[in-house]
Amino acid sequence: MAPAPSAPKKAVELLAPAGNFEKLEIAVHYGADAVYLAGKAFSLRDFSGNFGPAEMDQAVRFAHQRGVRVYVACNVYPRTREAERISSYLEALGRIGPDAVIIADPGIFRMARRIIPEIPIHISTQANTTSLDTVRFWQDLGARRVNMARELSLDEIREIASGCDLEIEAFVHGAMCISYSGRCLLSSFMTGRDSNQGRCSHPCRFRYTLMEAKRPGEHYPILEDDRGAYIFNSRDLCMIGHIPAMIDAGIHSFKIEGRMKGINYLASVVKVYREAIDACMAAGGKPYSVRPDWREALAGVNHRGYCTAFYLGDPGQTVPSYVGPEGGIRQDFAGKVLQRLSATDILLDVRNKITAGAAVRVLSAAGSPRPDVIRRIAAEDGGDAPHAQPGSRPIITLDHGAHPLDLIHLAPAGR
Repeated sequence: MAPAPSAPKKAVELLAPAGNFEKLEIAVHYGADAVYLAGKAFSLRDFSGNFGPAEMDQAVRFAHQRGVRVYVACNVYPRTREAERISSYLEALGRIGPDAVIIADPGIFRMARRIIPEIPIHISTQANTTSLDTVRFWQDLGARRVNMARELSLDEIREIASGCDLEIEAFVHGAMCISYSGRCLLSSFMTGRDSNQGRCSHPCRFRYTLMEAKRPGEHYPILEDDRGAYIFNSRDLCMIGHIPAMIDAGIHSFKIEGRMKGINYLASVVKVYREAIDACMAAGGKPYSVRPDWREALAGVNHRGYCTAFYLGDPGQTVPSYVGPEGGIRQDFAGKVLQRLSATDILLDVRNKITAGAAVRVLSAAGSPRPDVIRRIAAEDGGDAPHAQPGSRPIITLDHGAHPLDLIHLAPAGR
């Protein structure tokens, strides 16, 4: 069993997604207090990389050595025939020793309490917990934490948190399902892939047109841009300006959605919320100013328009977005730093084409993005190369260098 992490150092927890080991490293590097991840089955993101048994054991050890907690999602709604496999999976988790298991189904909850009683259970948002009585039900059964249903306002969460002894977790940022607590059957009907077993095809993100029954083949646009019409498309959650209100409501853990998102999204979002939470705590939980670079970073990752969902009681926030993915000042992700070779030279894992002489910005765990310039790209023969392509790992020279796991962005035009 992996050693336990150090005791929590912060009054609230920043909980980040870790869809594979690279994303785990990024989440930890950029300031997550805890991560959530999953095995190869029995979670609601079967198409993220996820972790085999040996990989998960390695992941838990890696996180615990750095004082970061690990929660393993086992939040599917299973069929009876899967009971034996789930039982074996829970036994394996008992040997690995994560800090909690995330569960939605009462049958899996009952099984976990019997097989791994020493591991705390967190109730998934999939359980659609909307009332104090339901929270007390889970508390009486031995749950440690509940992730509240997304339909709740902060006032409703405050009432629940004040009436129970469980830890309260809620989403602070990320994509939202058209069925807000995630219990959706649209994928099953349209593609035969059960979203409640981790195989959602995301038909709420498909493009749609209107067709009149007596005019087959004649498709009429509903409301569209040049990518099509997105009639079910929920906007993404963004609570960067409301963290004090979330703390005041009794929320202990701030969860970021995105196990299937890339490392550029993950690094940018985790860093922003780490800094915002720290600023809030430094101010004694009082309101703080949202820094322009935070807004710029969140605007620069792919999203579908931001909203505050149901939290603040504004019905206009839950109206679907009728356009496709949005972006602000584009963040062209150039690559991830693998190794610092000198004060100026780094080994870079190139993700998008880079050019010698290009202005870049370095995203480190601490501080604002720092401007720099690619002074040299070393070719394999030791000479200079004008470019480096995705998938290559050249040595590049910057004015000020960078550190492992820092990300390099091409600077926006005119910046």
